[in-house]
Amino acid sequence: MHRSLFDEVRRFARPILLSAAAIALSIGSTPAIAGPSVYPTGVTIYNPQKAYNGYVVFSAPDGKTHMIDMNGNEVHRWDYYAFPAELIDPAKNGGKRGHLVVQTRNGTSFPYFGGMLDNQEVGEVDWDGNVVWRWAGPSPVSPALQNHDWARLPNGNTLLITSAIRVVGGVSDKPIDDQVIREVNPRGETVWSWAAGDHIDEFGVSAEGRDLLRKIYRDGSLGYGFLTINDMQPIGPNKWFDGGDKRFDPDNIVIDSREANFIAIIEKKTGKIVWRIGPDFNPPNQATEGYASLSSANPRPMLSLSVPRPVDQTSGQHDAHIIPKGLPGEGDLLVFDNEGPAGFPSSRLSVEVGSRILEINPVTKQIVWQYTAANSDAPEWTFFSSFISSARRLPNGNTLIDEGMNGRIFQVTSTGEIVWEYVNPYYGRESVGLYSPVRTNWVFRAQPVPYDWAPEGTKHSEVPVSPVDNANFRVGGK
Repeated sequence: MHRSLFDEVRRFARPILLSAAAIALSIGSTPAIAGPSVYPTGVTIYNPQKAYNGYVVFSAPDGKTHMIDMNGNEVHRWDYYAFPAELIDPAKNGGKRGHLVVQTRNGTSFPYFGGMLDNQEVGEVDWDGNVVWRWAGPSPVSPALQNHDWARLPNGNTLLITSAIRVVGGVSDKPIDDQVIREVNPRGETVWSWAAGDHIDEFGVSAEGRDLLRKIYRDGSLGYGFLTINDMQPIGPNKWFDGGDKRFDPDNIVIDSREANFIAIIEKKTGKIVWRIGPDFNPPNQATEGYASLSSANPRPMLSLSVPRPVDQTSGQHDAHIIPKGLPGEGDLLVFDNEGPAGFPSSRLSVEVGSRILEINPVTKQIVWQYTAANSDAPEWTFFSSFISSARRLPNGNTLIDEGMNGRIFQVTSTGEIVWEYVNPYYGRESVGLYSPVRTNWVFRAQPVPYDWAPEGTKHSEVPVSPVDNANFRVGGK
């Protein structure tokens, strides 16, 4: 049985697609769920006084990695496509600027993302695209198969999420594609590893969920999707550890599972899970917390609840990480809650489907800040990405959000004002959740980059861009 992350996307997305088509047919319109056929690309909003001004780095379906300035000018390009592409902090790289980790040699047997997910080699490239470090996998017969995330450590080693075909006890007696985190030193040696399949009992999956996993994987799997650990970042220095909470040791690692709806912290020394939220959340008091009345064990909250409040059900989340020391909200957990179909069993989703950004106090497990489209005076469904995507806190308190499915990257203030918006103009053809390639501008992750991370002399522009009033804008006619 060949099964992949994107088979999972199909599995979860199919009910939504069919429902949307049925609704469209019932009202006599073309059966499709899609954005407008005409919309602007590039920078559509920019307020230099309120935005955090810097660069943004992302890989696009054109097979390149792009660095843009605040006016959307491409200030640099690398001829590599990565999952994800991010610049290395010069403080962790001997002061070298403009280096990033990418897939340097992709495969040919897996059709999605230009062969990235069956990549043979991952490496560090410099500003000019020269490979200055490479890792071709744990052995000559096992290629890199890096996916979803990586992190350069202060000691010069690199953490990588990789795939490994192995038997996972209690799930399947046949090989499945497990997610393995490896720490690789500059010589290419694996000095630490951790496999998701060894910790099933620590993830909080219910008995019903375990039965579903066994049914799904009973015939094995040779794809890229077991639990889908789509995010992995060291915690780094933080106030909780400084205050004596050892769960937040800077070397410990935050992960999240897109398919299983949990966020967890791995204790680096033991490999054990020492902190977790999800996959299932106890329903709060509906009368006092304002939750919709749902019969499911995994209720969906109304998206516009006030904060602070207890953390509630996430679904298909991405990019969970502890906000670094020195940034507003430091020590809190920031996550892009996709609100896309996910979970074992699948979570209940709200009728007005929309994604949200959650900032969570990891000690009290309360949501202390959130963003939905409603915070920008728009319907919740106008901000939605059922998979991929990211959110990063900026030095001025803004948050950079990648609405990945739609290729939209934007900055919001703490009150939800959009002060910078960019729509990716770099299109390509991808088989993402579909059976044939389609034209798309999706962006897996967007990284904010300070000006001084690029080589000296790198140019940038900061010209204001006023938003257009869509109620009065016309392409043709009067």
